[in-house]
Amino acid sequence: MYKSTVEFIQNIYNTKEFLPLHEPKFLGNEKKYVNEAIDSTFVSSVGKYVTQFEEMLAEFVGAKYAVATSNGTSALHIGLKLVGVDEECEVITQPLTFIATANAIAYCNATPIFIDVDRDTLGLSASKLEEFLEEFTFVNEDNECINRSTNRVIKACVPMHTFGHACKIDEIVAICDKYNIAVVEDSAESLGSYYKNQHTGTFGKVGVFSFNGNKIITTGGGGMIVTDDEALAKRAKHITTTAKVPHPYEYIHDEVGYNYRLTNLAAAIGVAQMESLELFIEKQRELAHKYQAFFKDLEIEFITEPKEVKSNYWLNAVILKDREQRDEFLKYTNDNGVMTRSIWRLMNKLEMFKDAQCGDLSNAEWLADRVVNISSSVVL
Repeated sequence: MYKSTVEFIQNIYNTKEFLPLHEPKFLGNEKKYVNEAIDSTFVSSVGKYVTQFEEMLAEFVGAKYAVATSNGTSALHIGLKLVGVDEECEVITQPLTFIATANAIAYCNATPIFIDVDRDTLGLSASKLEEFLEEFTFVNEDNECINRSTNRVIKACVPMHTFGHACKIDEIVAICDKYNIAVVEDSAESLGSYYKNQHTGTFGKVGVFSFNGNKIITTGGGGMIVTDDEALAKRAKHITTTAKVPHPYEYIHDEVGYNYRLTNLAAAIGVAQMESLELFIEKQRELAHKYQAFFKDLEIEFITEPKEVKSNYWLNAVILKDREQRDEFLKYTNDNGVMTRSIWRLMNKLEMFKDAQCGDLSNAEWLADRVVNISSSVVL
C-alpha cells in the first residue's frame, strides 16, 4: 500500500527525484514586474505594485479593502489589534492549526482558549463553540462576553480554514455575533476557497491571507488583511506603516506602530502570481481528484472538500488508521524520496500554551494521530 502510493505520486510528477511537499511555480510576469519595480527605485513599502496587489486581491475575494503586510502572521496580529484584542482579553481558536494562529494571540499578550474542530472540515467546530459559550460565559451589561472561569473578556474568535477547506464559518459568525465576539478569519491557507459561494476571509470582521513560499500563490513572504470596514482598513494601513503621520519632512508617529508593510518588490511577484491564480486552483483541484480516485480502493482516506465548500486543495491530506500506521506511512514515504508530513502538534500540547483553557478536544486529538499531508505542488 505504501509502495503503491509512492509510485503513484512519482508517476503524477513524472520523476523519481525527491518530491517536496509544495513548491512554488513562477509561470508568467514575475521577473518582468520585479525588474520594473527595481527600475522604478521604489523597492520598499511604497510603489505601484503594492497598491495593485491589494486591489487585485480585494477584487478576487470580494472584499472592499485589502492591506498588504510582510507576512501572514503580521496580518493576523494586526487583525486582532483592529478588533481590540489586548492583554486583558481572551481569544477563542482551535488547537489544530499552524503555530502562527496562537502566536498572533500571544503577540497581543492575550490568552488563547482552544475549542475542538469538526472532523469533516478540520476547522473550528460551531457546535462545540456554542456549547462552550453557553456553559462558561455570559454577556454583561456592557455587552461584553465574560468567561466565568477567569472573569476576562472574550474579545475575538479565530477560526482557521485548514489546508484550504472552509469551516462552517457562517455558523461560527452567527454564534459569535450573539455573544459580541469579533471574528478574525484565519484564511492563510484558503485563497481560492469558497463556502456557500462566498470567498473565505470575507465572513468575519477581518480576514487574513498568507503568501508564504508554500502557499497557492507566493510573494516569498507576505500577507494580506481584508475587511469591508473602511475605518478598520485605514487603521490597518496606518499601524502597519509604523503609525507615521503624513508630513512632507518630519517624522511624527502618533502611537506604537509596526513595520509590517509588504515591499514593492514582493508585491510585484504577487501581482504576477495573481495572474496565474485561476490556473493554479484548477490544477490543484485536478490533482485532488486524482488522489481521491486512487485512495478510494486503499485503506487510506483522502480528505475531500466538505459540503457546500469549493476548496483550493492547497495542501492534500490523508487519514491513516491510527498513529502507528501514520508513523509507518511517514517513514516509508520520506525514506523513498516523497516528502510527507504529519499535521501540526496540537497547540495545547506545546509548552507555551499548555495551561490554556480547553474544551473537549477529542476530534482534534483523533485527527492529530492520523492526518498526513502528501505532495501538493501544482502539476502542469
